[in-house]
Amino acid sequence: MHIVDGALSNEVVIAGGVLAVGGIALGLRKLDMEKIPVAGVLSATFFVASLISVPVPPTSVHLIMNGLAGIILGWAAFPALFVGLLLQSVFFGFGGLTVLGINTVNIALPAVVAFYLCRSGILTAAPKKAAIWGGIAGALAIALTTGVVAISLTLSGEKFYEAAKLVFLAHIPVMIIEGFVSAAAVYLIRKVKPELFDLHNTVSQGAD
Repeated sequence: MHIVDGALSNEVVIAGGVLAVGGIALGLRKLDMEKIPVAGVLSATFFVASLISVPVPPTSVHLIMNGLAGIILGWAAFPALFVGLLLQSVFFGFGGLTVLGINTVNIALPAVVAFYLCRSGILTAAPKKAAIWGGIAGALAIALTTGVVAISLTLSGEKFYEAAKLVFLAHIPVMIIEGFVSAAAVYLIRKVKPELFDLHNTVSQGAD
């Protein structure tokens, strides 16, 4: 899901950079000290998951786990995912430095949307129903990510329109897989360590 250097217009790259700076700044302001270790773990999870990719021309598909990062971190997903993207770009050449901003927005913004749409259900529902909300968050974040990647490509020229459609279709299996993985993760967290979702208030476990 990484857009490479030189693929986008200058306007899209600059706009992405500005939005990324804003998102990272807001995320750092909202990142509680207690959640820094969790943010590090989720950043590492994203980093490792994204390294295992399957080429599907004109792109490659891989797990991202931005939905899980979003429902746990909220806006703090921006700096967490930015660090993962930066390390991938520097050490493995994934994406590139000039498109680091737009890649951050494309992956972190859907995570924040998943937070606002699914977090309440995860906090208030019983663990099994919370897992369903977690699955929705995981699949939704991938769907939104492919959507904003497609928009980024389309805004850079009509020649990318067909590629943008293929990017979305190629990631449908990833949406399903991430939905199941996120659902399982949410169920386990609600059962074992519910404070990951709310460090200041005890999450009601509910009944199965």
